Amino acid sequence: MSQMNRRRALQLLAALGTTGFAAGCGSDSEADPTANLSPVKIGLVTPQSGGFKSIGDDITNGFQLFLDLHDQRLGGHPVSLLTADEGDDAKSGKAAVDDLLKQGVLALTGVVNSSVMVAIRDTVEQARVPLIGSNASPSSLQSVFYIWRTSYVLDEAGRALGRYLRDKLPANGRVAIIMPENVGSSDVVRGFRQEFGATDPRIADPVTYTNGTPDPRKSTYVADINKALAKRPTAVFCFFAGAAAVEFIKQLREEYSGPVYAPGFLTEGTVLESLKNDGLGIQTALNYSADLNNTSNRVFASSYRKKYQVTPTTYAMASYDAAQVLDQAIRLTGGKPNSQQVNLALGKIGQIDSPRGIWQFNQPRTPQQKWYLREVQRDGQVMSNVLINELATLG
Repeated sequence: MSQMNRRRALQLLAALGTTGFAAGCGSDSEADPTANLSPVKIGLVTPQSGGFKSIGDDITNGFQLFLDLHDQRLGGHPVSLLTADEGDDAKSGKAAVDDLLKQGVLALTGVVNSSVMVAIRDTVEQARVPLIGSNASPSSLQSVFYIWRTSYVLDEAGRALGRYLRDKLPANGRVAIIMPENVGSSDVVRGFRQEFGATDPRIADPVTYTNGTPDPRKSTYVADINKALAKRPTAVFCFFAGAAAVEFIKQLREEYSGPVYAPGFLTEGTVLESLKNDGLGIQTALNYSADLNNTSNRVFASSYRKKYQVTPTTYAMASYDAAQVLDQAIRLTGGKPNSQQVNLALGKIGQIDSPRGIWQFNQPRTPQQKWYLREVQRDGQVMSNVLINELATLG
């Protein structure tokens, strides 16, 4: 079976409820060509507490699910998954990476906070150990050789929505842009204005920047929201994630009931559950929806729901794909991979058959991929990010 041993095929089919195929695949006594391959260490960096913990949990779950479906192996090698707490700032994130490098990991993955990704750039490049980042992806991260990302570049979320809203808003419309003061916000705003039209009067008002804390209080955003709403906008464009997204939307809805647009992180995962009715009607752009109808997503989403009892997020999907690209790259290196060989192999793997749809790494080592428009709607007793349409292919 090309690129797929018998056991892997059976596990994927089992996730789809088609284990009846097993009878035609031989017995478990057949020789396994990967049985004697040496173990490898993979380092996973995620926040284990604070406002981004839920994102970190999704990233851990996505990577672990891939291992579960592949005998706890990558490229045929048994995997020892070492975890480290990213914390909530650049200093703690760098310490986590340093600790994993000392333990001799073959590769790194994870990283939620963009400021952490910037801080560890030189450390990773000097160590010559590949990092397959599964979330943080600031556009300022240029000219890297050992850092790859399976998520997105933040300006792409802004670009996808900028193009859409440029055509959707009426000529007399006005957009209030509200962002936390952090590394990622400038990327999102730049991409949004680039596609909307930097001189368009509908987005002429200055950006209202708020406190960038990942753990806001119940009044953190009130003054900034009132300032942004003073000119009576017809729509709000914002960028928040995790606990900050929940508090921002709750405080916004106290003063404003109009249309809200954002990169999809605003309504991902536990955020959507916490928002309840406040989330209804919010439209977001993202590189993934659990509604996507392709074979890879049916395997991934059904297996994820079965194991974790929740709908998978883009964070979990990107981490699952990080494991997938590592699996393919390690397999290409042969029986005794080292970090430099894996890094070179990452550039040779070509198209990835992902739950998000087919994608591939571009020259800056980020995905060339589709972006989708989603809307928060009620699905029975729960809220759901319902896929509306495809927005663009970017990257």
